[in-house]
Amino acid sequence: MRTTTADTSRPEIAYVLLLAQAIFWMVAGLSALPFVLGGEIHMLGLGLATLLMALVACLVSIGILWRRRWARRVAIWFEAACLVGSALQLLLPIGANHGPVGLLTNVALPAAAIWLLWGRRTRAVFG
Repeated sequence: MRTTTADTSRPEIAYVLLLAQAIFWMVAGLSALPFVLGGEIHMLGLGLATLLMALVACLVSIGILWRRRWARRVAIWFEAACLVGSALQLLLPIGANHGPVGLLTNVALPAAAIWLLWGRRTRAVFG
């Protein structure tokens, strides 16, 4: 039996991945804020920017769940920007985490989200 394009569950899986990414960013943003009390004032900006990215990822993931066309486009660009940033972190000697957790959250998760949202079949679901 053939499935129609409306029967794909790719948007739901992308929704879960984007929510997981938003949670990771939220935890990172909240964990940066206590350093402000220790005198690292610039961590306030970094923490708030990370929390803003978490909010955007959460809103875009809700748009994907509701099958909004703009959310699919924004998510693909957002994840592509994350991949570019991850590539810069991996290539530049700035002391970033190069372990398996960093690779999974910074490379595999955005790549999987792009793969799920890319293509004609998934594009047909978003109207």
